[in-house]
Amino acid sequence: MTAPTTTTPSRVLRQKVLGSRRLSNYWWATVVSVGSTGFLLAGISSYLKVNLLPFADPTQLTFIPQGIAMGFYGICGLLLASYLWLVIILDVGGGYNEFNQETGFVRIFRWGFPGKNRQIEITCRTQDVQAVRVEIKEGLNPRRAIYLRVKGRRDITLTRVGEPISLSALENQGAELARFLEVPIEGL
Repeated sequence: MTAPTTTTPSRVLRQKVLGSRRLSNYWWATVVSVGSTGFLLAGISSYLKVNLLPFADPTQLTFIPQGIAMGFYGICGLLLASYLWLVIILDVGGGYNEFNQETGFVRIFRWGFPGKNRQIEITCRTQDVQAVRVEIKEGLNPRRAIYLRVKGRRDITLTRVGEPISLSALENQGAELARFLEVPIEGL
């Protein structure tokens, strides 16, 4: 006869935070890369009088001012595309929120830009958490976010930046976190 196993609820809650590796960022980086490459090739084609584009004939453009403007736009676009791809590769803004009742600590971790602060980490004790605050702002620039209210600190943002999450998901995440930390929820 086997002994019954008792399952204890997990005392660690870990939430993954999506950073810059979103589908929309891949889309815009690709569009800017393709468009700026086309502009740069059009500028070079007008200078060399050799058609480098299969779908147009930029050799008909005069190099000054049209070709040089196309080349300038192409270079600026490629710089912007390089920045977008770098942000995606580095996963800026990505990380996790970890609430550990075993150790008694909350750990908020995000990836940043290379340099002194590449890794951004905020740690506090779970007993210092006063509440979970949910902010819902509708209108032209809607904002839906979950904050952690901690003694002696500013409110700490827990949700990702960018696309607002749905109201039901926001409420569920906020309620789950408040239940897990055994603190009140504000803003609902």
